[in-house]
Amino acid sequence: MDYEPLPLDDLCNAGVELYAPENLKWQGTYLQPLPPRPPTGKQIFHGLPFQVGPESTTDRPCFMAFGKSEGLYGQPLAIRIGKTAQHIIFAHAVLETDLWQGGPVGVEIARYHFCYHDGREEAVVIRERFEIGNIPLPWGQFPFLCVPDRKPFLENRFSGRWARVGFRLTEVGWAVPRGYFLWSWQNPRPEVAIERIEIHPGEQRFVVAAITLSHLDEPPFPRQARRPVKISLHDPARARAKGTLEVQVDRGVATYAHPLPENPLDQTEPEMAGFGAPPNEGLSPAYTEIAASPSAKVVVRSGEEALCQVGWGALEREGAVEARGVRLEIVDPGRNWVHVRVVDGQTGEPIPCRVAFHSPEGVPYPPHGHHAPIYSNLDTWNVDVGGDVRLGQIAYAYIDGTCQGWLPRGRVLVDIARGYEYEPVRRWVEIKPGQRRLTLQLDRWIDMNAMGYYSGDTHVHFLSAQGASHEARGEDLNVVNLLQSQWGHLFTSTEEFTGRPHLAQEGRTIVYVSQENRQHILGHISLLGLKEPVMPWASGGPEEGELGGSLETTLSHWADAAHAQGGTVILPHFPTPSGEPAALIATGRLDAVEMLDFLEYEHQEYYRYLNAGYRLPLVGGTDKMSANTPIGLYRTYVQLEEGRDFNYQTWCQALRKGRTFVSGGPLLWLKVEGQGPGAEIHIRDGATVEVEAVARSIFPIHSLQIIERGQVVAETTSTQGSRSLKLKERLRITGDSWLAARCAGPAYRARPHYDARRRGIMAHTSPVYVCSQDGKRLGSQETFQYMLTLIQGSLQYIRQRSPQYPDETTTHFHGQQDHLAELERPLREAIEAIHARMHALGIAH
Repeated sequence: MDYEPLPLDDLCNAGVELYAPENLKWQGTYLQPLPPRPPTGKQIFHGLPFQVGPESTTDRPCFMAFGKSEGLYGQPLAIRIGKTAQHIIFAHAVLETDLWQGGPVGVEIARYHFCYHDGREEAVVIRERFEIGNIPLPWGQFPFLCVPDRKPFLENRFSGRWARVGFRLTEVGWAVPRGYFLWSWQNPRPEVAIERIEIHPGEQRFVVAAITLSHLDEPPFPRQARRPVKISLHDPARARAKGTLEVQVDRGVATYAHPLPENPLDQTEPEMAGFGAPPNEGLSPAYTEIAASPSAKVVVRSGEEALCQVGWGALEREGAVEARGVRLEIVDPGRNWVHVRVVDGQTGEPIPCRVAFHSPEGVPYPPHGHHAPIYSNLDTWNVDVGGDVRLGQIAYAYIDGTCQGWLPRGRVLVDIARGYEYEPVRRWVEIKPGQRRLTLQLDRWIDMNAMGYYSGDTHVHFLSAQGASHEARGEDLNVVNLLQSQWGHLFTSTEEFTGRPHLAQEGRTIVYVSQENRQHILGHISLLGLKEPVMPWASGGPEEGELGGSLETTLSHWADAAHAQGGTVILPHFPTPSGEPAALIATGRLDAVEMLDFLEYEHQEYYRYLNAGYRLPLVGGTDKMSANTPIGLYRTYVQLEEGRDFNYQTWCQALRKGRTFVSGGPLLWLKVEGQGPGAEIHIRDGATVEVEAVARSIFPIHSLQIIERGQVVAETTSTQGSRSLKLKERLRITGDSWLAARCAGPAYRARPHYDARRRGIMAHTSPVYVCSQDGKRLGSQETFQYMLTLIQGSLQYIRQRSPQYPDETTTHFHGQQDHLAELERPLREAIEAIHARMHALGIAH
């Protein structure tokens, strides 16, 4: 027997009533209340066996209790042993303390005398907060030399009480004692039998609940820190199965098991360097990190099934062990604490970016203060957002150009990116024993700011203003529109709103906190550059508004309020929710529409409205709401007007004029007769125009197209993919028209990013508008009818189904007496505007 509990029944003099609150002479703040009763009978603490009292403890003494109170041992007590041991482990606890009354630390509670068979003895002073701890455990008073009877544990990975959401982010549950502390005495003479243990008590009350002998030459509680272990399942079907692995260690601890890359990261899609890798959605390969005693048993489970069991000592000796089709391998070459600098290739100065480090096996080594994986690879909507981002298999840390933390010795795969204007890096570096510093370099391949273009994300949630600025600099992004909003009964970013831009020190990064106002049927609307909030933030009840909430306003009213402040109004994730957007477009209340996915529906709807003669600048945003989306992955490049300095106002002004292109990677330029997006060109009907487009990219692109009225009219392609495509054509234009450029993969199909939405690598410009002096004006009876139908649906929703407070008992925020009439007013304006446009075009209605 490696660990042997001692039977102490005959010496027990007190029962569990000793732990009743009225009997604990203690005051102060403690970590958590005691359970209803301390554990008794056969117990396993830290994987070690203990016997607390007799088998049946009902109404029977189960502790050896000491102190000056009646019925307790006040004089020395001898415990017969008669055996050899490497270690002796005590389960004991102090039941009263003066620490919270200013008492001294390290008060002598008792002396334990270990008396050998040859007459010699060893005496050890048992001190409060050293060899023994207090029950209940006072806050901040963990003992120095003993451990609670419960080891640290992993929180439930998938569920738990609502109140513990924040605690579950830590993944680790506190090791709060259930009744005792465990102290291990290392025997300096293990070859000699110990005849007895004498306990000489002091003044304070304490209990000895159990004593266990160790016959192994190992520390009963592991001292070596955790080591990474790779887990491989030989059965291909099981390896690809969905689910999770769980690793259990009886005499130690193991982290969650997380997937490793299926293929080596350095051989996986080199064109996606810096932008993630395919996720491994199966069970194998995976890794965990283990800290354990040599005698520990490691069990790998999948659901209810135990796949294998191996000894930790054997695994440490051999380096790898196979059992029942499962291979476990320690992948720990040693580690160095390394200070890393990522510098700009031109200036040599540290540069903000995002970084990831991996061992050859794919084990992540995040910079200290960052996560890998992020929240156990679970969804992070409004949870744990900021400072890190996950793209498929790889979690990146945003840094200011410097970071520090553990890196494995030997080969380390470095993955670095900074937006779309720097060459991403994915390469091996060598960390030598003793190495403490590492310098890496990023090179800028193009400077869009120097060309008058400034990038921005129109749609970001949940970050702090400082966090948004930090991540924006890491993504080489100039503008972040951080949007406060309402989600049912939850309001987010309220404290971030200031009504003015937040400027980074270098002045090249602006964060402006504004709003996305939301209604589940009528639609969503982004109000940028607000000086004061536009309320209410959501209306009409769930899913956006409160449960049982009323419809108090419309998107049109929100747009009018934003414009009154000089704000910019954008339709996010165009065109959905598709209710009121048709009315906003018809009445000219929109300044731009936003593309955040690479969906055919988004393109069709955008072209539909352009073909009806409406002028709609195109912008890009991410709708970032989790750590699975990098800020600025879809971004808006805005070309400032000549002679204008960059600031938030000039950026928005140029955006409203349509001097934009959306980028999910490529950089895209369009010129029609020498003029760029947003321009208006006047020609004779049937005349030709010169169109020139250029696309350049850190990712391979295969097609560059010119679109007129929604149709491809010119194209250049690269079968293998190229980082640069150019196109120059003369096109004949009949009647009013519009022209835009777009680029992506083959036939304008896009290779997806590894963000949560798997949005495509593409770019699309806003239109150049061509006006024919004597040609046919743009308009479409089909589109006008489509818009009228949507508006009628919105009116019927307002009139027939929307929840309302009665007018006779309500004073609404707009101050009008007829609330429904006020809600309907902008939609009826839209109907009139559409009819007027149809009349001007000679279209019957």
